[in-house]
Amino acid sequence: MHSEAGPNRWLALVVLSLAQLTVILDSTIVNIALPTAQRDLAFSDDSRQWVVTGYALAFGSLLLLGGRLCDLYGRKRLFVIGMIGFAAASALGGAAGGFGLLLIARIAQGAFAAVLAPAALSMVSVTFADDAAERGRAFGVFGAISGAGGALGLLLGGVLTQNLSWRWCLYVNVVIAVIAIAGALVFLVDRPRPERTRPDFAGTVLALLGLFGIVYGLGNAASVGWADFRALGPAVSGVLLVVAFVLVERRVRDPLLPLSVVLDRDRGASYLTIGISGTGGFAVFLFVTFYLAETLHFTPVESGLAFLPMVVLVMVGAVFSGAVLLPRIGPRPIVPAGSLLAAAGMVLLTGIDADSTYAGGVLPALLVIGLGLGMVFGPGQNAATSGVLPHETGVASAMATITQQVGGSIGLAVFSSLGATATAHYLTAHAATANDPATVAQETFAGYHFVFWIAAALFLAGAVLSAGLFRSGALPVNPEPVLTH
Repeated sequence: MHSEAGPNRWLALVVLSLAQLTVILDSTIVNIALPTAQRDLAFSDDSRQWVVTGYALAFGSLLLLGGRLCDLYGRKRLFVIGMIGFAAASALGGAAGGFGLLLIARIAQGAFAAVLAPAALSMVSVTFADDAAERGRAFGVFGAISGAGGALGLLLGGVLTQNLSWRWCLYVNVVIAVIAIAGALVFLVDRPRPERTRPDFAGTVLALLGLFGIVYGLGNAASVGWADFRALGPAVSGVLLVVAFVLVERRVRDPLLPLSVVLDRDRGASYLTIGISGTGGFAVFLFVTFYLAETLHFTPVESGLAFLPMVVLVMVGAVFSGAVLLPRIGPRPIVPAGSLLAAAGMVLLTGIDADSTYAGGVLPALLVIGLGLGMVFGPGQNAATSGVLPHETGVASAMATITQQVGGSIGLAVFSSLGATATAHYLTAHAATANDPATVAQETFAGYHFVFWIAAALFLAGAVLSAGLFRSGALPVNPEPVLTH
């Protein structure tokens, strides 16, 4: 059968995967470069947090609007615009001579990523719309990049910062973008746009402010704690605005997000499990990175390389489950199994201590978690865009990215807070030996272990919810025939 991109569809997938890699990389690659950038540009610790938060805020709050723009004005057009904008913002950030310009560049990166991410995912969906096996393989590759991009960012950030300059953590996007834009112009094929609809101004404003509040509040919670009004106020306001958004979307004629996209069992289950995996995955990236650096004394490059086996297993899990298992048995057995594997890997991590080695303590857990995450992200992203009307794939894709993004923000905030709380409790219980180096080490591991147990419970909840929500059997195809060329 022919798909929308004809014989070039696999080359189209390479282009779309490059774009996804760029967006996911930038959530972690700059973290490695930040200490060097801070010394170079002489900005404060408080300002440093904004280099990360500025990107996350613009990206998270504009995603739904970006997805809708793709549906209304053409995915290929928005993909190219997003890629050009992202590259220009990256070049600006790389050349920044001060904090102000770096922050503006990061916010601009986030804004263009909010167009680029749903454009790429929705184009995978419509390009591989009419053959379940091909669609499974394509989403396996794309899901693998979504699951592994964060770890690759840590490695690439370390290599570039150590061997070239922190600025290359931004310039590298320009190199990737040039290849992706050239490939997009040659290999991507768009379908005709639907009739223009009336803009949903109320829904757009509520969604933007609601998502901004949630991401901003969670970002603050990671540094000031949950009880602080700077965290609680924006987060609660954001949730209330999202509730108001849902009420508006039920009544408006041309909604920004048709609620049928979210309320379908398969898509709802996929958004939920992608969000949970985005949250749980942060426990690995955050605390295993701390452990490698502080206990095993790995350099940034060595820490990045330490995650490579996990990256390989994410790819193996995503491609095998997406291409071989999903077309035969559907997502219901696969996604819960992946969540259970990730939970088991987290339980393995609770065994690490000051005497553990990378090969004996960390590696087995990373391999199990990698395989599990691959089995969640590959089939999950496929299910997130299955069965939607072709002119709604943009918003369906945006929802998948929003849940992963908000999940990551929740993970950063919750696990930072839980780790600190567990450490404080341990110190209180062992106050008499608080200055003893052995106690300090145990206090650190008490924090790590508590976080890993919570992450394991979270993945376990994801397994139960996905097993209950996903329908049995193969995923539905798009309800309207996709035009071939």
